[in-house]
Amino acid sequence: MAEITTGLIAIGAGIAIGFSALGSGIGQGIASSAAAGATAEDESLLAKMLVFAALPETQVIFGFVIAIILLFVFGG
Repeated sequence: MAEITTGLIAIGAGIAIGFSALGSGIGQGIASSAAAGATAEDESLLAKMLVFAALPETQVIFGFVIAIILLFVFGG
């Protein structure tokens, strides 16, 4: 029974990282394309647009933290 539980925890950790990376990739693509368009019109917006382009990456960090919690706290 412990082997099944460990396997399900590993699957949950993989799903946490996978879906957070998928959402982050989609969000970063949308934000980066908008940032490129805004920067092409006004170059003074470059620093602000870089922040907005990097913001969706925090989703992967949250998914990674959840995966670490699942593996080390609940995984034994």
